[in-house]
This record gives sequence, C-alpha cells and structure tokens, in this order.
Amino acid sequence: MNNVKIFLGVISILIVGTVATAVLRSNQTPPGPGKHDAFAQCLKDKGAVFYGAFWCPHCQTQKKMFGSSVKLLPYVECSPASGQGQLQICIDKKVTGYPTWEFADGSRLTGEISLQQLAEKTSCILPQ
Repeated sequence: MNNVKIFLGVISILIVGTVATAVLRSNQTPPGPGKHDAFAQCLKDKGAVFYGAFWCPHCQTQKKMFGSSVKLLPYVECSPASGQGQLQICIDKKVTGYPTWEFADGSRLTGEISLQQLAEKTSCILPQ
C-alpha cells in the first residue's frame, strides 16, 4: 500500500510539473524581431511608460497587442510577487489602476489603450 501512495505521489508531481512547464512556456515571448518593434521602441524613446500588474487581465491584453515586440515596451511592474499591495515605484507615481500609460507631458491614459491612440498620443508611427 505504501508503494502505491509513493507511486501516486510521484505521478502527481510529474503531472503538476508538466502543466506548470506548459503554462510558463505559453507566456514566453517568441524570439526574433516583431511587427511592432520600432513602434514599441518609439514609445519608449518618447517617454511613454506602461504601468501594470502581472495578475491584471487588461494588462495581459494590452501586452498581447504588441505580440513579440512586448519585450521592448517601457513596462513597469507594479505588483509584488505575492500579488498583494503595490511596489513603491507605483505608489510614488500615484498609479491607481491598471494598465496606466504615462506620457512625457505628464498626462495619463488608463485602461486598455488602442495602438492607434498610443500612436496619436506620442506621434510614433504605427506599422500597417
């Protein structure tokens, strides 16, 4: 009976490990240049900053708009690993909702912002 418990425990660990690996890999950004690389770099160069939290579904949607170019976004994570509270940088910036985009002129847009709106706000060229 003890061997059955050990066997089932090992199988459970393997299943959890496999599922965790699949989830982590699905969130990784594919390598290589992306369609929006120049646009994301321009946003950064123009002083735009994207504040978000890893647990925020709207932030995930905002990131997906950039595809593999997400790696170039001027992104600031506001949530500690626990998902509770807010990191000091976001407290200091008075970020109260996610996603929040802050621009060089000090203005802000909150919520899922279209790429077109970001282009208009920063004068960055959106690829067709």
